[in-house]
Amino acid sequence: NAKQVDTKEITTNSTQTVAISTDYNELFSMFTKEDDQLYVINYWATWCQPCVEELPHFMEVNEEFSTHENFKMILVSLDKADELESDVLPFVQKNNITTDVYILSDNKRMTQWIPLVNEKWSGAIPATALYKNGQQVEFTEGQLTKEELKALINKHI
Repeated sequence: NAKQVDTKEITTNSTQTVAISTDYNELFSMFTKEDDQLYVINYWATWCQPCVEELPHFMEVNEEFSTHENFKMILVSLDKADELESDVLPFVQKNNITTDVYILSDNKRMTQWIPLVNEKWSGAIPATALYKNGQQVEFTEGQLTKEELKALINKHI
């Protein structure tokens, strides 16, 4: 797994990390690497109905691309850090979320990191960004269908 400075890790097994990240820059460094990997980053929260509705599609797509060595999906939750064990972890387990999940607990600097994700992002969720070789190659604010997500991935993988 990636180096996790300023990250409080809650649970790790051989395939999944669920953790709190208190520093957006550290989290951002996990998916802006020059490594020819396509990173699909989905910003969501357990309280966001459109987010919850699209997550099963994301998990299906993640499963389809799981054997592709240059593919990694990461979910970035905007839930509160103190809701990790009460809300996020149970949600992840109940809904068979298999990707790494990070709660981004850097609320004091939201106005700094939201435009870093994408200058056109209002901060509304769900939002999805794709990165390859350190560059953002796609950004969508709002829900994606399974077909839309697969099309974006296939365009860049």
